[in-house]
Amino acid sequence: MAKKLFLKTLGCAMNVRDSEHMIAELNRVEQYDLTQDESEADLIIINTCSVREKPVNKLFSEIGQFVKHKKKGAKIGVCGCTASHLGKEILKRAPEVSFVLGARNVSKITQAINSEKFVDININYDESEYAFGEFRQNPYKAYINISIGCDKKCAFCIVPHTRGEEISIPHDIILNEAAKAAKNGAKELFLLGQNVNNYGKRLSGGKKGTLNFSQLLSQISKINEVERIRFTSPHPLHMDDEFLEVFASNPKICKSMHMPLQSGSTNILKSMKRGYSKEWFLKRAEKLRQMSPDAAISTDIIVGFPGESEKDFEDTIEVIERVGFEQIFSFKYSARPFTTAAQMTNTIDDETASLRLQRLQSRHASMLDEMSQRYLDKIFEVYFEELRDNGMIAGRTSQNFAVCATGSEELLGKIKNVKITHPQRLILYGQVV
Repeated sequence: MAKKLFLKTLGCAMNVRDSEHMIAELNRVEQYDLTQDESEADLIIINTCSVREKPVNKLFSEIGQFVKHKKKGAKIGVCGCTASHLGKEILKRAPEVSFVLGARNVSKITQAINSEKFVDININYDESEYAFGEFRQNPYKAYINISIGCDKKCAFCIVPHTRGEEISIPHDIILNEAAKAAKNGAKELFLLGQNVNNYGKRLSGGKKGTLNFSQLLSQISKINEVERIRFTSPHPLHMDDEFLEVFASNPKICKSMHMPLQSGSTNILKSMKRGYSKEWFLKRAEKLRQMSPDAAISTDIIVGFPGESEKDFEDTIEVIERVGFEQIFSFKYSARPFTTAAQMTNTIDDETASLRLQRLQSRHASMLDEMSQRYLDKIFEVYFEELRDNGMIAGRTSQNFAVCATGSEELLGKIKNVKITHPQRLILYGQVV
């Protein structure tokens, strides 16, 4: 009888792929069936995120709940970015935890569960050429890592300290994985990396790659079964004209671009060590709009970064209005260990940061209400991948807009034209035509 695994994945798409890799590795040794009930699991894994403080603080209370409800003999493991930066401290604070496995050590999951109080958080460990087993939770979409780690030194970001230096995965490994996933039914591929458009800068052992990101995209698009290609996250600094040209001209590349702004203030961007100015970002966004008018642009924004004045915040609002982002992921600044920003003393009080976040989100919500009406009666190609209640089916447009329509299981995994009849802020409702 197969053992049962309860796996909670927090954070980004890279964590989702790491969780898939862990499941594949576990199943190489013995079969595990996934369960949504931790009380019947033989193994409980929390794949953590440490980008912000709140999930880290919540971790130990969650462990306590798992300890309370788990069955006798079940093991609890903490993996991912929080595991990387807390390491053995997790075992000290939660002795019921059986193992701690860092974000850069996923391939060691079977060793971890078979060792007493196993801890491995080596961020210099190189898994870029490791042949992981095959497992995907979504049969219609395949996440594919193209690089691991990050070489950027953004003042607010803990990722380089949890995922190590940036290493690109050899293009032949990526192309083989892409071809296999597509032949198994995944029409849409999602390429993952901290800075995907810096791909090829360095392979394992310091070698330089033979393909850059634009060339890699072109090669993947030649796989016949691949119909859609997405990627995250590109860095604005590496959005050169070659990259934008490939993005705009290749019909298989989804017209959804994530451009992490972080702040609209040149002064704050300098403090953040982002490497670009407000005007530079605006010019790249304008170039993107010119080259790909149908593209949707999403972004990340941090408010309340140390030293942020009211004028700095107003600059951020100005950039939002000028670019017209179709989606914004916005957060209050959260000090993280090992980062230079955590040492800054010119902090912004929580009340001010909260009000700014509220103002930003309110302004963007009103913009989205206006934008959504543009899509009334428009026809989008939608890739359906999820059944909903009440006879509805959901999917995404090339621009990454969420769409719901009346439909059944027979539409899953298919791309259909949908006419939008009821556009709303966060989801478009329509009819298959």
